[in-house]
Amino acid sequence: MTSTIVIQIGNSDDKLTQGEWSEYWKETCFEVDDIVEELHFGGSSHGWAPWQNHCWVGVIKQSNIPVLLNRLKVIREKYRQDSVAITVGTTEFI
Repeated sequence: MTSTIVIQIGNSDDKLTQGEWSEYWKETCFEVDDIVEELHFGGSSHGWAPWQNHCWVGVIKQSNIPVLLNRLKVIREKYRQDSVAITVGTTEFI
């Protein structure tokens, strides 16, 4: 069984330098690409925005959710981030 997943990371508190943000984004992106079964969207804040953030939306096997959450937690801690926003649910077409 699959679920829709939304993953959001950011650097609005400016804890990360631009170089650190780039590495954090790459490591997170690698895990999302590796585990999310079907990616529907990925997008970042505008380049001129005073903050950095990124969002991915896709479909994930429910059995892979704990794996992804654990990997994202390890990366989050490595880059001194307080949180990663995750939303898991069922998409309904109306």
